[in-house]
Amino acid sequence: PIAQKAAEILEKDYKVATDIWSVTSYTELRRDGQDAERHNLLHPEGDPQQAYVAEILKDAKGVFVAASDNVKALPDGIREWVPGTYHVLGTDGFGRSDRRSVLRDHFEIDHRYMVVSCIQALVKDGDLKPEVLSKALKDLGINPDKLNPRLA
Repeated sequence: PIAQKAAEILEKDYKVATDIWSVTSYTELRRDGQDAERHNLLHPEGDPQQAYVAEILKDAKGVFVAASDNVKALPDGIREWVPGTYHVLGTDGFGRSDRRSVLRDHFEIDHRYMVVSCIQALVKDGDLKPEVLSKALKDLGINPDKLNPRLA
């Protein structure tokens, strides 16, 4: 639901087309990528294997934003097999809340941060101007001076 809400905002307010992909296990995707690399190392003259995530994303265009209620390191573990700009949202700890919505706000992984992360990645790639990111931060009520949740 939060990814869908972010997609709706991106498409309606910022004219950014989106696709939503679901990941059931970042751990298994990482293991698959490592297995493909091992195979290729040990079979240099054979047909190279490709990580599953690289295979399914090979024709995808644009930027990628991964959002997880787990620590950032989990979705970050597949970075090398994701083409293009890849931005990871996740927690840097636990606790801090009595509801998931409060946790997501604290660790900056709710729909608002998905939107601004996507826009920031598009700015980085030169597809949007920085003013669009400034507007989104204001539109979504995000305080740019908020304390870094990793330090809070």
